[in-house]
Amino acid sequence: MSGIPRFPVYLFDLDGTLLDSAADIGGAIRTVLENWRPRLEVSDDYLRSYIGLHLIDLFQDLNFPAEAMQPMVEEYRKVYPARGHAGTRIYPGVVEALAALGGSRKSTATTKGSPSTRAILEQFGLLKFFDHAQGTDGFPAKPRPDVIFAGLAALGADPSECLLVGDSPADMEAGRAAGVATCAVRYGYGKIENIARWNPDYWVDDLRELTTG
Repeated sequence: MSGIPRFPVYLFDLDGTLLDSAADIGGAIRTVLENWRPRLEVSDDYLRSYIGLHLIDLFQDLNFPAEAMQPMVEEYRKVYPARGHAGTRIYPGVVEALAALGGSRKSTATTKGSPSTRAILEQFGLLKFFDHAQGTDGFPAKPRPDVIFAGLAALGADPSECLLVGDSPADMEAGRAAGVATCAVRYGYGKIENIARWNPDYWVDDLRELTTG
């Protein structure tokens, strides 16, 4: 038994929680970086640490000029979908967990935009499990709680009903700010020690643990 109670509402981060998409996200970012600064060297681990944050955060930390930021973001938004998500995989246990949580309302809470989120869920056969697909659409990205509030509003839900499931410190910080319960997965891209600073209410190694409480 996991000891995690059932919740009426679940909000799931996408990358690093439902899907292992680091190969495609990192590959697309590398393409953009090479086009703008060909001799820049960054590790895969470094790029993974920014998954779930806005690309602007990465570009700022790499000291790109302010005027380059938006063109770089727009280039990424062309390069990333063009990869066709060929290197992306569903994490073990995700399909079974989502199916078993069928009595609860579910949405995403991701930094991706809502249209691309919906398209990716559909491509991987996960859209049927969700009542709504919520991305970050013209409002601040996590760790701000805006995407959580948007998902809750779409579901007509109160924060007290909700469990947010994610893999990063930004997920946990956003969840705390929104007043929802939080669950951290240990298999994603966030460093465990950094996630732990936000004192998640629950931890899981596999999403199927959400269904055994």
